[in-house]
Amino acid sequence: MSKPIVVSGIRSTGNLHLGNYFGAMRNYVRMQEQHECYFFVADWHALTTHPDTKELENSVLSVLAENIAAGLDPEKVTLYAQSAVPEIAELYLLLNMLAYKGELEKTTTFKDKARAQPDNVNAGLLTYPVLMTADILVHRALYVPVGKDQEQHLEMARNFAQRFNHRYGELFPEPQAFNFGEELVKVPSLDGAGKMSKSENQNATLYLADDDELIRKKVMKAKTDSGPTEPNSEMPDYIKNIFQIMSLVSTPDTVEKFRTDFNNAGIRYGDMKKQLAEDMVTFIAPIRQRAQEIRRDTDYLRRVLTRGAEQARENAGKTLTEARRLVGLNYLQ
Repeated sequence: MSKPIVVSGIRSTGNLHLGNYFGAMRNYVRMQEQHECYFFVADWHALTTHPDTKELENSVLSVLAENIAAGLDPEKVTLYAQSAVPEIAELYLLLNMLAYKGELEKTTTFKDKARAQPDNVNAGLLTYPVLMTADILVHRALYVPVGKDQEQHLEMARNFAQRFNHRYGELFPEPQAFNFGEELVKVPSLDGAGKMSKSENQNATLYLADDDELIRKKVMKAKTDSGPTEPNSEMPDYIKNIFQIMSLVSTPDTVEKFRTDFNNAGIRYGDMKKQLAEDMVTFIAPIRQRAQEIRRDTDYLRRVLTRGAEQARENAGKTLTEARRLVGLNYLQ
């Protein structure tokens, strides 16, 4: 009996952070035991923001090393660079014929990126959801482990799959968010403004590559106030954020202790942040150290990418053969 197919990817720009881990990577590790998994480093997606391409190779290898350090086993999953599978680009082209300018302009990520980089509103940025859809559908994936901020893109992927199936014939399943029945996780930034990000608010984002002292420094600068003045006060959003982050890495007893202190109007935020900092160091340090060891073995990482690309292309090729037939592009055969 074949296993359900899972696909997901992480951009190759910047180091992975706590949001990447709890939004997707934690599920990656659990999925590899029961699913056929295709996980990729999204180097094409990274080009939409025009990074320094001299650093692209190092970024791809570093992200790959961090994925493996976080628990992915190259013997159990297919790990590859997006650009090593040209079938994705062909499917991207076909799907672009089914995507419309108006709906693409309405996506939250496009509007956010266009505001952030008004001099670089390129076509790749606009059609980002279409490329993401091609990443998923090229393997005919049923499940996609995504964070909460990617739900809109996944809904668009379902729409594009439906349009292709309706116009040309049944081929693609409608991919679903998958996180073992739990609520999708969106990890807030330490400054109380938005979510943790690879490229924005870096001082308020905890990266898996951060050293112990930097972790402590960032956590201690997390936004707080003078504390509640009376019992059972309403908790401000930025304090809820700290409790949410603490719930990810601290014991339930620790979280409950500080929640009780808050409700009794006796919380000491300095003590809470010190505890959170130490728990965060305990969580991140082993991943960071393992990633550094793996990254030093460049030959090993290249072997992983080469084998992954071969496996991914074999599966993607089957999809493209069928897609060409349904669209009517197989007349040279």
